[in-house]
Amino acid sequence: MRADLAASYGEERLPRYTSYPTAPHFSSAIGADTYARWLSELPAGASASLYLHVPFCREMCWYCGCHTQIVRRDELIAGYQRTLRSEIVQVAETIGRRIKVEHIHFGGGTPTIMAPEAFAELMATMRHEFFVLPSAEIAVEIDPRTLTADMVEAMRLSGVNRASLGVQSFDPVVQRAINRMQSFEQTASVVDMLRRAGIAGINFDLIYGLPHQTVASCLDTVRRSLSLAPDRFSVFGYAHVPEFKKHQRMINEAVLPDGLARHDQACAIANALKEAGYVQIGLDHFARPEDSMAVAFEEHTLRRNFQGYTTDKSDILLGFGASAIGHLPQGYVQNEVQIGAYAQSIAAGRLATARGYGLTDDDRLRADIIERIMCEFSADLGDICARHGAEAGAMLNSAARLKPLISDGVVKLEGNRLAVAKDSRFLVRSVAAAFDAHLNPAKQLHSRAV
Repeated sequence: MRADLAASYGEERLPRYTSYPTAPHFSSAIGADTYARWLSELPAGASASLYLHVPFCREMCWYCGCHTQIVRRDELIAGYQRTLRSEIVQVAETIGRRIKVEHIHFGGGTPTIMAPEAFAELMATMRHEFFVLPSAEIAVEIDPRTLTADMVEAMRLSGVNRASLGVQSFDPVVQRAINRMQSFEQTASVVDMLRRAGIAGINFDLIYGLPHQTVASCLDTVRRSLSLAPDRFSVFGYAHVPEFKKHQRMINEAVLPDGLARHDQACAIANALKEAGYVQIGLDHFARPEDSMAVAFEEHTLRRNFQGYTTDKSDILLGFGASAIGHLPQGYVQNEVQIGAYAQSIAAGRLATARGYGLTDDDRLRADIIERIMCEFSADLGDICARHGAEAGAMLNSAARLKPLISDGVVKLEGNRLAVAKDSRFLVRSVAAAFDAHLNPAKQLHSRAV
């Protein structure tokens, strides 16, 4: 990484481009009726992925950027699970046939906050309403501090084959500053439980840029994590947006690393993981060379969706739960964010869609360009534009933000082929933003570019 570029571009706030256009551009013009029509229009033979959002935790981590709330009463969780099951049935009936499913992802919040039998019932409902392929990847996000042996057994019996563990940092000073005390021993015990249950795919989530975090503490966390040999790492920069996430005000901004310190932490983590034999994938993922994600990266089939980088090839993502976002060929839909409003819609027999976005031809073109840049650090604009019936020259002329990136050596342009320089790949979001026709940083809350 080039420190001079980190200083120049690192403070800019940009989307992570898990979609295009991004969620701030969704509007209430897309509602339940539109979603129902889009579902009924899905082509025969289509396959889909499912995302289930469980917006509950036992306590709030102050760095969290997710839609979640603290809950103590298990009956609230049980009621939400029943609503999820109703929504799954409702969506399947609207589609009108039992379509194939290749990926299922449980996010949150803490999905494993459900009772084990409730989790098993939810999986059984999905298998009844959809044709979940035997080879499907079924992934669950896990808080190692609360996972029980009974839940691990329910996951095993339900066919879960991948688990993403929130680690963030093993430094107790950092943990106290973010209200998440989690020992290495707790994490190691959970990894052992999962592997004994045959859940072989293990991901670790790490964060840099947290309060009191240093290069040394980041490297110590990496060293400890490597001793547990996960298959994949996701390494995210902390997004401090207290205007949007009020609980982040509990974090003392005076002890947050600045842009250059964040750059050094990200660089140190990336180098340590690559030295340990992991392949760097896109902006923030690392995987063992034999892992399916590393293979997809090498074969240029890697994709990007709301869960980040993925091997999922489907263009249909059905989102379930409060605030869940879905992606269909026609556009994006998002459910009611407030749990009460979401539950009321489903109880009334209505889809819970609150807002969305209908894609234009130009959106689809730019989405393809941005996805290739984010996944491969390059894009053949001539080829992509030709597939969309557009001119590469016109697209380049419209990308005014690209010119300084070329001048600074971040981007190399040969004909119509664009490539991000190897020492500038940490600025890939800045390059993707050059093709974002909707971007207005002054009006949107995003995370730092570095």
